[in-house]
Amino acid sequence: MDDAVGTLTRGTAEGGLTTGAVARMLGVAPTTLRSWDRRYGIGPASREGGRHRRWTSADIGLLECMCGLTNAGMPPAEAARAALAAASRDAPARPDEPMSRSRTPSSRTPGASPPTPGASSHAPGALPVGRARRECRGLAGAAVRLDAQAMDELLDAAIDKYGLLAAWESVIMPTLHAVGRKWETVGERYVEVEHLLSWHVSSALRRAAAQRAPTAGSGVSLLACTPGESHTLALEALAAGLARQGLPVRMFGAALPVEAMEEAVRRTGPAAVVLWAQSRSTASRALVARVESIEWGVRGARRRPAVLVAGPGWAGQLPSRALHPSGLAEALDVLAAISRR
Repeated sequence: MDDAVGTLTRGTAEGGLTTGAVARMLGVAPTTLRSWDRRYGIGPASREGGRHRRWTSADIGLLECMCGLTNAGMPPAEAARAALAAASRDAPARPDEPMSRSRTPSSRTPGASPPTPGASSHAPGALPVGRARRECRGLAGAAVRLDAQAMDELLDAAIDKYGLLAAWESVIMPTLHAVGRKWETVGERYVEVEHLLSWHVSSALRRAAAQRAPTAGSGVSLLACTPGESHTLALEALAAGLARQGLPVRMFGAALPVEAMEEAVRRTGPAAVVLWAQSRSTASRALVARVESIEWGVRGARRRPAVLVAGPGWAGQLPSRALHPSGLAEALDVLAAISRR
């Protein structure tokens, strides 16, 4: 049985789900649910002890409709009116239902038919996450709504639950790819979604990296994008993964000039250097050879770094001696082994 269905079944049997459980199920911040309840009447029909919210399957169906409409770009107030109107057509009002949840018809966008409860995954503004983890669907929905708090909470929860590596490969990357596919199919729309999601992913990776101090005695890994390369998220994931293993890392980010890269290598004396290139136009075999030739240390005991090339830009033009890990997991293993020599 699907996790969400199982949670809903158990919660219904126990008298309804808590706000926190519903928030995790739908990928919405608990504060957002409380705000929708307070402002628009999109809340539970009954409360435990008169105050604590307990969400039934019918309440959650209404929420799913609300999420589908806001994911499609409809303003929350208008989405609430449309969701309540759809619910009033699909089910009779309950005798004990409060006025804030009265199912009287209300205005909606002319010509628009709000999705029925439970159909939010097919909303026109939803990201194409397919059959990915439910965390992907929640994160994608929060990104489309530009819900910053929900994105932070969902990203932190995924990293805590699965670990950074699995969260990156099973939750974060599929959602980022979904945003990219959506952006490609609708022109200039959703660029703001991509920018905001990328920022929050970057912030979550830095929070994860800060949880452990470097272990003394390990060699430093220097990470940098090649000159002209601006895509940094995968490299940030690698930096966070190294930091969480207690391995020292220096992350120089996007488009590091060649001269600055050489100076950084000489000053830090790294055990390894990782050069990221997203596209073929930014992958340079000459740059790899130049970095490989950099030496430091006293005469008679000069050292050179191991050089790793990473990213799709190196496909088909791999330097002969440079290491080329196939993904984040392999890169972490290789750098850990080099760093601990």
